[in-house]
Amino acid sequence: MQSRPTLVIGATGKTGSRVASLLKHKGLPVRHGSRGADIPFNWDNPETWKPALENVNRAYVTYFPDIAVPGAVEKVEALAAAAKSAGVERLVMLTGRGEHHAMQGEEAVRASGVDYTLIRASWFAQNFSEGYLREPVLAGVLPMPGGDVLEPIIDIDDIADVAVAALTEDRHSDELYEVTGPRLMTFSQMADELGSALGRPIRHIPISFDEFRASVAEVAGPAIADVFEAIARETLDGRNAHLANGVERAIGKKPRDFSEFTVKAAQAGAWTDAA
Repeated sequence: MQSRPTLVIGATGKTGSRVASLLKHKGLPVRHGSRGADIPFNWDNPETWKPALENVNRAYVTYFPDIAVPGAVEKVEALAAAAKSAGVERLVMLTGRGEHHAMQGEEAVRASGVDYTLIRASWFAQNFSEGYLREPVLAGVLPMPGGDVLEPIIDIDDIADVAVAALTEDRHSDELYEVTGPRLMTFSQMADELGSALGRPIRHIPISFDEFRASVAEVAGPAIADVFEAIARETLDGRNAHLANGVERAIGKKPRDFSEFTVKAAQAGAWTDAA
C-alpha cells in the first residue's frame, strides 16, 4: 500500500473533497491542500508550497475559482517546478474544456518534467446544486447566456473517479482525458430536468453575458464574476458541442447522465432551502 501521502489541492472544493474522500476510502494517506489544513497550502503564498509538497507521492491540482484568473497559469507553472524539486511522482490536473488559459496550464504541467495526467472537463452538473446557480434554481429560474448552445454537462463524481484512478494507477501516465457527460443538452433542457426532479417548474431565462456577470456577482462577488463571464463568453459558442470519451477511456464505464444527477441531488436535499 502507498505510504507517502497524496496531496489534494482544493480539498475543500467540489472535486477535491470527493477525491480526498475516495482516496481515504481506499485506505490511502491524504494531505489536504487548503489554507486551513494542518500543513496549509495557499496558491497566493508560495512559501506554503514546499512544506505541502514534502514527501508527497502524487498530487491532485485544481485552481480556484478557475485557471482563467490572472496570474494563475504562472502559479501552476511554478507549482509544477516545485513539485519536481520535491520529488512528486505525478501531477493530476483538472482543467476546463475549450478554455485557452486551461490549455496554457496544461502545457506548463507537460513541460515541467513531472509525470502527469490531465483531465479536461466540460460544464459541471453540480454548479446547479453546490455552486453559484443553486440560488436561482431554488427561486425557480435558470438564467444563462449562450442561447441554445449544446453542452455535454458532466457529473463531477465522474471527474473524481477519473482523478482517483489517475492518482493510484500507473497506466494513466502522460494521458489527457477529455471528460463529458453522455449527451448534449441545452440549458432549457437542463432546466426542465431539474424541474422534474424537484417536482416544480424551473424556467430557463436566456440572458446576455453582461447580465450573467451581474447575477454571478450578486452571489460570488465581482472578481469571480469577471472570470466566469470571460469563460462563458469563450466557451458558450458551440465549441464544446460534442461528446468525448475520457471517462470510458480512464475508468471503463459510461459517464453518469444528468437525469441521474438531478434525482440523486434532489433526494439528498440539495435544493432544500434551509431558511
